Amino acid sequence: MEYSAEFKKNHATAYLAEEYERLDSEKREGKDAAGGDAELLQMAEEDAKRIDARQREILGQIEQILAKEKEEAERPKAVVMEFRAAAGGDEAALFAGELRDLYMKYAESRRWKVRSIDDLTLEIAGAEAYDALRYETGVHRVQRVPLTEKNGRIHTSTASVAVLPIRAKPSIEINPADIDMEFSRSGGAGGQNVNKVETAVRLIHKPTGVDVRSSSERSQKANREKAMEILVAKLEAAHEEAEAKKHAAERKAQVGTGDRSEKIRTYNFPQDRITDHRLKESWHNLPKIMAGGLDPIVEALQAAAAGGGVGPAEDAE
Repeated sequence: MEYSAEFKKNHATAYLAEEYERLDSEKREGKDAAGGDAELLQMAEEDAKRIDARQREILGQIEQILAKEKEEAERPKAVVMEFRAAAGGDEAALFAGELRDLYMKYAESRRWKVRSIDDLTLEIAGAEAYDALRYETGVHRVQRVPLTEKNGRIHTSTASVAVLPIRAKPSIEINPADIDMEFSRSGGAGGQNVNKVETAVRLIHKPTGVDVRSSSERSQKANREKAMEILVAKLEAAHEEAEAKKHAAERKAQVGTGDRSEKIRTYNFPQDRITDHRLKESWHNLPKIMAGGLDPIVEALQAAAAGGGVGPAEDAE
């Protein structure tokens, strides 16, 4: 890294930049003071070597600070989790709602800030939220006897979960001309604003057909901004998923593929067992897990990802 005067404009590196420039002045003054005296010139050269070494240290410190700032800027400030019923009709819809409640309880246990963006969409804000939840994307399968089942038969249903990181600095820009915008009244109980004003916003990205709805905010403007934030996250996730599929052969050691169609987990209620198919590992005490006790599973996934020893999920029988 070479020195730049721009370093003085960053409050985190300004003091180092000032020290770097002070050392530059010290080096010049030493050479000027030596004049043509050989002994003084030799002393000035020794000082210059010391100063050069210190300036290299300063540049190394600046580089570390800037790298950390970049990492923090790119680090998701929150995640949006979307839950959708898949195969299984009413039971799948019920399970999607239960998954939403599970992650809400888990987030609350971690003291993260949780908000409902829409019926089956949560925003979870916390410093470690993305690291903990990033491997939850995929198809979650439930096996149990529905309340409406008279013959005691076990039914299998599925719901999909998508985890979308919300970054302070998005990696893509959306052309406003590519967006259709619709407004409607927010759902929910009572309130003049809810009943009479069209505050809910739906955005449709015309090139891809991706759509987003936000109804949690009190104003149309706030809902539009929130919907745009989620739309950007969805398009970023779709791009990353497409890139991952291109390099699938190189990703065998990673936890899953991030593909929403990948069956990652089975919740078997009759056997009181939850199985993660990527880890090929099971846990018991489903009531505790469904009440937000996800820590053992999250920690196992994080450890496996750090070790690089887990492949994509395999379909369970």
